[in-house]
Amino acid sequence: MLLWGLRMIKTGVLRAYGTVLRQRLGRSTANRFMAAFWGFLVTLGLQSSTATAVIIASFTARDIIRPRMAQAMMLGANFGTAVVALVLSADIHWVGSALLFCGVMLFNLSQGSRNRNLGRAIIGLGLMLLALQLLGGVTAPLRESETLITVLAALGEAPVFAVILSAGLAVMASSSLAVVVLVMMLAAAGVVGPELALWLVAGANLGGAIPPYLAVRSEGLPARRLTLANLLVRSSGAMVVLIFAAPLAELLSRWFTDPAAFVAAAHLGFSAVLLLVFLPLLGPVTKLAELLLPARADADGEAQTYLDEGLMSSPDMAIAVAARETLRMGDLIGSMLDQTQRSLRDGDEAAYALVSRQEEEVDRLHEAIKLYVARISRLDLEEDDARRASEVISYAINLEHVGDIIKRGLAEIAAKKARKKLSLSPEGLAEISEFFQYTRDNLQLAQAIFMSRDPDIAKRLLAQKIEIRKLEARSAGLHMARMRAGRTESVETSSIHLDLLRDLKRVNAHLASVAYPILEEIGLLDESRLRSAKGD
Repeated sequence: MLLWGLRMIKTGVLRAYGTVLRQRLGRSTANRFMAAFWGFLVTLGLQSSTATAVIIASFTARDIIRPRMAQAMMLGANFGTAVVALVLSADIHWVGSALLFCGVMLFNLSQGSRNRNLGRAIIGLGLMLLALQLLGGVTAPLRESETLITVLAALGEAPVFAVILSAGLAVMASSSLAVVVLVMMLAAAGVVGPELALWLVAGANLGGAIPPYLAVRSEGLPARRLTLANLLVRSSGAMVVLIFAAPLAELLSRWFTDPAAFVAAAHLGFSAVLLLVFLPLLGPVTKLAELLLPARADADGEAQTYLDEGLMSSPDMAIAVAARETLRMGDLIGSMLDQTQRSLRDGDEAAYALVSRQEEEVDRLHEAIKLYVARISRLDLEEDDARRASEVISYAINLEHVGDIIKRGLAEIAAKKARKKLSLSPEGLAEISEFFQYTRDNLQLAQAIFMSRDPDIAKRLLAQKIEIRKLEARSAGLHMARMRAGRTESVETSSIHLDLLRDLKRVNAHLASVAYPILEEIGLLDESRLRSAKGD
């Protein structure tokens, strides 16, 4: 219930105020103090430093936030979740029922989505407080459990294992806050001593840095460096607690006699010290992450980009490099089409995972190309360079749309067919295969047009649109005839067949768009229709 409450708060706040929060994060990079402050505030709203870390990492990957300012935000986010734990340590469980009532009423009576999502977040907070009350009741008898006392006594003699265990729980829960709250309950029940509590808190903080690192693996190198730096910062804090747990426990015990307050204060102090120590050291921490994750060493096998910032002084060369990367997007699209067709033919559901990874790479390349060309466009460009830059962006956008259609349309349909053990009729499979081959050929034409700007090839590609329409209409007609004849395979796979035709037609429409600017430039395009050239 505690984890579900955390999830409801996060989703409710993101849906209600996600745009505002993202805008604030994106703009609050004037200095490291403001960056840390906004990381702190956003985490107070989301009740999850993991969610904040993922948002910040995605902004860093898109070059919206500089790495050093992003790291300051992460430090602020860590402090924010510690403040939440301190608030939850207070005896405010009695307001849980009132929050549940208010949240349900707001959710049911509101017309707008923002108020409904705010109600969702209030329900989540109420569930959290109710869960804390239940946890308190459950853990109270544990002080008399000989088994638990024996286990915890063993942990008290093995600090490293205690940290690892707590970190593992935080990873499984995707929340350091949930583990800290559990430690608070165990401490209040008298089954966790001060030193063990410190080790468990340190482990929870360490484990809380792992889910963001895993979550942004597909976001690119800057995002991974940021979350790795956050992991390094928390690891250093955990090491210090391991070494100095005894004097730290004695010092905190003098100030906080209540065990739950002791745990909350330890969690707050852990994040506060890291914030104070590492906020002036953002540069060295960022450089260390860059050394550990250099651009040439790509642990995930992610294709390296060649968008060289040093070419900005030569816009024509920079645009050529962007065009080359856009062609790589087209090659990935071709591989996605081949994998999907193979999945349809062989009934291989596993191909969907490969298509998904390739689509993520297409998205990553598209984002990198878009930002790179945007920086080029700010320069004083010649007319030809400006036109070419526009063509690169346009083609990259269309390829990104094609990737979405393949993954969310064609590949999902193929996986659904394999999962349900359905079979297209031999005639239907042949028609779909022919459509795939037409699409593959059109992709090759689009790639050639993009590089050569050859008007003859552009005319061929637009002429193919007529053939595509005929192919779709003919296959749909033949499919309906087979259904009327009572063919079992056609009846069972009717929606699959027609959805494949629709999505393949959409793919071809996006591919054909590369021909428009070339033909429009030489006067062969009239209101989206291909006009015969003189002498043809």
